[in-house]
Amino acid sequence: MQDSPRTKMLVSPRWMQVILLTFLFGFAILGYLAIRVYEEHPPVPAKVVSLTGETVFTGPDIREGQELFLTYGLMQYGSIYGHGAYLGPDFTADYLHRLAVEMQKEYGGNAEAEVRVRDELRANRYDPKTDTLTYTPGEVHAFGVLREHYVEEVLDRRLSGGGGLGPHAISDPEQSRKIVAFIAWTAWTASAQRPDKPHSYTNNWPPEPLVGNQLTQEAVVWSALSIIA
Repeated sequence: MQDSPRTKMLVSPRWMQVILLTFLFGFAILGYLAIRVYEEHPPVPAKVVSLTGETVFTGPDIREGQELFLTYGLMQYGSIYGHGAYLGPDFTADYLHRLAVEMQKEYGGNAEAEVRVRDELRANRYDPKTDTLTYTPGEVHAFGVLREHYVEEVLDRRLSGGGGLGPHAISDPEQSRKIVAFIAWTAWTASAQRPDKPHSYTNNWPPEPLVGNQLTQEAVVWSALSIIA
């Protein structure tokens, strides 16, 4: 009995080589970017304090707040760093804007207050030696105001409707405080200048005129290249 002739490959071996090279090249880039992100990620301070040394929140609060943010599915409701918000706000952008507004009110609401707020939020007061981030009086005041805002409007709201998180979704005040601490930290990374750089840890993303956040050319170029790729 004669063997049946072998069926020829329908795909050229060269195509297989191209696919393999593309696969290897793509994962090499992803690996390189992962290393860069790990090496240059913004610091999570051991504690955030006021000018008088009082603790506002801590590093464990930030990390636990992130875990709670994911546990309660807040990424499906809103977003962080502008990664798409369907039913709720982009919490980084929302907190950053409200932070600037509240600080301006606290400082008088005039032109001088606008400049002061912009300067304070752009300044990086993180001390790597003590692993401590110092908040200005305006930032401390705004954190208290915005903590109440997010509890009443998002985390533990009373009224139904509007989709997303239902009423009294997160009723534990300690959990709410930690979630807001995490959101506040993301806003700090978006506004405070990276050491020895003219832009923030996030390349001034999200943009916010009240803070002086204007998207860098580097961020625009890489965003365009990623879309093309």
